[in-house]
Amino acid sequence: MSERPVDPIAIDVGDLLQKTVASLHSHLVTRPTGRAVRMAIEARLGETGEMSLSLIDLSEVTVLDFSCADEVVAKLVQRSQGPGGSGTFFVFRGVREPHRDQIEVVLSRQGLAAVAQTDEGRFELLGATTPAEAATWRVLEDRGLLAGEDVTEALPGRDGRDALERLVHRHLAFQSPITGRWHALSRLVSHLL
Repeated sequence: MSERPVDPIAIDVGDLLQKTVASLHSHLVTRPTGRAVRMAIEARLGETGEMSLSLIDLSEVTVLDFSCADEVVAKLVQRSQGPGGSGTFFVFRGVREPHRDQIEVVLSRQGLAAVAQTDEGRFELLGATTPAEAATWRVLEDRGLLAGEDVTEALPGRDGRDALERLVHRHLAFQSPITGRWHALSRLVSHLL
């Protein structure tokens, strides 16, 4: 892909955890620890422009409890997707089986969703989505990019186009303000993986 409408930044949570709470362990297991890590991430994001794409790397986090999944993942996503939300898009990398349930539960409980790369290298939607959103996201994920003329063929019917608009609104897909093309977030962070 030659067009990169937004430059992503990578944030290593394991590294942040060691610097923020001076821990020798990569365990996110208390709400204050999660809050400290989230605040460090937000400080990094404050240095970026109005619109940003962040690859939040959880690969080095060995233990993630529900309170930290809420503090780090859900609160970051909530602030980007909520009313007056930031222009930040997130991809969570290195989501392993011990993390998955906690992230899925806290996102679903709050009606949120996020793009995650699992330890198998696959990208998935975690959290609360409609069947139309999940199907539309999968089409975009498989193709990587949709131009205006591709939408009718790839997403026949009004439901798919409406779902694509909701995915952009929820920051689960990116629409370039320059070209109008829709991008899978996984493709926009691919050079950081």
